[in-house]
Amino acid sequence: MHAHRGNHIEYFRNYSPSLRSESPVKVELYPRYRQRSKTFKVNGGDAEINVLAGGGAAQTETPEVAGSGNVTSQQLVDEPLAPGHDKGSCLSRPDEKQDNRTSAPEFLKQSGSRNDSSQSSRMPDDKLLGGLLAPGFDERSCLSRYRSSLFRKISPHKPSSYLLSKLRRYEDLHKRCGPRTKSYKKACKRLKSGHGSSGGCNYLVWIPVNGLGNRMISLASTFLYALLTDRVLLAELGNDMSGLFCEPFPNSSWILPKSFSHTVEFRNHYERYARGYGNQLKNGIINESMESVPSYTLLNLDHSDYDLDRQSFYCNQNPSLLQKVPWLFLISDQYFAPSFFLTPTFNQEVQRMFPEKETVFHHLGRYLFHPSNDAWGRIMRFYQAYLANADERIGLQIRVFNTKTTKAQTVLDELFKCTQKEKLLPQVDPQNPAAAPSRNQRSKAILVTSLYTEFYENISNTYWAKPTVTGEVIGVYQPSHDETQHFGDNMQNMKAWAEMYLLSMSDVLVTSGCSTFGYVAQGLGGLKPWVLYKIEEEHTRNPSCVRDLSMEPCFHYPPTYDCRRKKKMNAGSLFPYLKHCEDLNWGVKLVSDHQE
Repeated sequence: MHAHRGNHIEYFRNYSPSLRSESPVKVELYPRYRQRSKTFKVNGGDAEINVLAGGGAAQTETPEVAGSGNVTSQQLVDEPLAPGHDKGSCLSRPDEKQDNRTSAPEFLKQSGSRNDSSQSSRMPDDKLLGGLLAPGFDERSCLSRYRSSLFRKISPHKPSSYLLSKLRRYEDLHKRCGPRTKSYKKACKRLKSGHGSSGGCNYLVWIPVNGLGNRMISLASTFLYALLTDRVLLAELGNDMSGLFCEPFPNSSWILPKSFSHTVEFRNHYERYARGYGNQLKNGIINESMESVPSYTLLNLDHSDYDLDRQSFYCNQNPSLLQKVPWLFLISDQYFAPSFFLTPTFNQEVQRMFPEKETVFHHLGRYLFHPSNDAWGRIMRFYQAYLANADERIGLQIRVFNTKTTKAQTVLDELFKCTQKEKLLPQVDPQNPAAAPSRNQRSKAILVTSLYTEFYENISNTYWAKPTVTGEVIGVYQPSHDETQHFGDNMQNMKAWAEMYLLSMSDVLVTSGCSTFGYVAQGLGGLKPWVLYKIEEEHTRNPSCVRDLSMEPCFHYPPTYDCRRKKKMNAGSLFPYLKHCEDLNWGVKLVSDHQE
């Protein structure tokens, strides 16, 4: 057995993207969340907007990025491998020729994955992802959009024709009403004047909170709401999210323009409450007569505050009235897409869009989130240098929520228990110091993503010190480690996005319970991972991991109130396609209709 070693923590070094300049108007957080501060830039006004940053159990692991260098589109084509990377195996025989090039035949190779959701062959001809993506984009402006299909097996989960028609219709709406159009400029003028009429286009402004994983699952949920209500999605992608994603919609932008000039009155707790949808309903500001339609309202769906907003939204009180409000500002750190299956107004529509219930994020995530050329360069250089030639790629996403109460060794022990029991990683042979080489020797590449080096070092040392009983070649790689999670850092988000995407290219995936970092990877890759149970104060469970119910993210804080019966409800027992999450027993997730 040969083992590839080397913690590639310097891989992303020297990245320094150009950041957008600060906006004159900033969002100020609640003081108690100031350590996770962010800003919501709304230019042209002299008010400060206070937006809750949220918090809680479901934090995304977003370690600091250490860049890999800016690259141009041409460089990505001409120089697929980063200079200075070892193109060979440190333990391979001298007479063996090393070839780390990634070519079409490599992607056609079967990997022998244990993952039942990705058994189809890799094929280079599904660049539109079953019709999810619209043709006609400039391919060089976003290399990942049409090339991602080369690096994954074709998904067996095909988007419905109804979803495709909704996407094409939405693209036309966004082109007609998006930034820089006459309709958008007209709507902004009406908003500034306080006029309640939309002028033909309604808008849904997504406001980011928490880490990148939380943001991505929240943004996908918000886009689904836009699809259901014919609203134009505008995302406030501040400096810390600059340059991560390509534009998803043809001939338009989803970014809230920096020139957006309006004073939105969320400056303090009282104004946030007063402008909230729930309070406006309660006080009759939004009412049946709607003689004076408010120009905007706030939907605060973040789990840590504003029960009134969440309850009013999930109960879908007066949805036709809410639809008349031209501008909605939405705050959330949650994957609230399952709530639409609980709402009579939207239930039939979302079921037509997603007859396979567990594919909501899989389809919407692959439609929305395309790595920018900078991000794609990072992903490709690492993939081609270390992962491409392996017969099987195994992703290990390891999150330690509290290092003061949970020891790294405890997490590591549980990880090995899981991977050995489920036969995800081979056992080592303590009796033989060296295994005899074989012509048909299989190789496995283990990708470790974590804030810390202890997990990589221990796994790497294990397979370096002894051969495997199966004779497989094991390579262990960790792109970076940063020890602490920072919020509001563009370089850290860039690295986190690259690592999520690399994990999504795995054949087998092990994730940490309650981590949205893992949720994004499994959803994009169409993977049903093995989930390590969260360890709290050294309390472990037996077994240490469980196969997830579906590839969908978990909705950590679903509604608990039955609006019609006016009593508490159990959202995980209402429909066969909504089950309680394996990693959080009060959360719910979408599963297959046929799942027992």
